[in-house]
Amino acid sequence: MPRVKGGPKTHLRRKKRLKLAKGYFGGRSRLYRQATEAVDRALRFAYSDRRIKKRNFRRLWIARINAATRAHGLTYSEFISHLKRAKITLDRKVLADMAMNDAKAFAKVIDTIKSAPTPVPI
Repeated sequence: MPRVKGGPKTHLRRKKRLKLAKGYFGGRSRLYRQATEAVDRALRFAYSDRRIKKRNFRRLWIARINAATRAHGLTYSEFISHLKRAKITLDRKVLADMAMNDAKAFAKVIDTIKSAPTPVPI
């Protein structure tokens, strides 16, 4: 039975995989088998880390909002509760940006929620 070497398709597929492994250390960037394993692992981490990135940014925004609200005598949970009662629909990303870069606007938001009427408990 004759030996099958693969031909142009195999060559292109291997070149594509080695191109994905560009910049990897040692044989991981030059040897097909090691490159394949390294690229597979990297793609798995890339997939999961895109979701982890969202979690990390939310944690960062909450920490920034918490620091800014404590300067005004509120805690983060009280602040979010008052926001919902006042029907202010700013998300955490915008609030964190305001807290960092526009302290006057953030102070106005806090004044607005403090002056908003509290609902009567049933």
